[in-house]
Amino acid sequence: MSLKIRLARGGSKKRPVYRIVVADARAPRDGRFIEKIGTYNPMLAKDSADRISIVAERATHWLSVGAQPTDRVARFLDAAGLMKREARQNPEKAVPGKKAQERAAEKAKKAEAAAAE
Repeated sequence: MSLKIRLARGGSKKRPVYRIVVADARAPRDGRFIEKIGTYNPMLAKDSADRISIVAERATHWLSVGAQPTDRVARFLDAAGLMKREARQNPEKAVPGKKAQERAAEKAKKAEAAAAE
């Protein structure tokens, strides 16, 4: 059984509150879970102590038995000092698409031709 440490959404419309839960990877996002190990309230200020709360003992237990955190939960665990998350780098993300590159090349040609005249 593949375990995930992930967020389960609660709260009302446009006022989300998330539970940090350990669940079977096949279970629905807001469905059945094994254990609740924390909460996350994105509506609070970033420096607020109540924004993220994690039971460190339970989180380390689930990590030790092989539960895989999602990217967002891994960020929380890294900030809490419970695990090390490697920084991601995607240099291809900033490169414009094919059409945009073609338009930029045409624009540069036109500017060069105008400057030559």
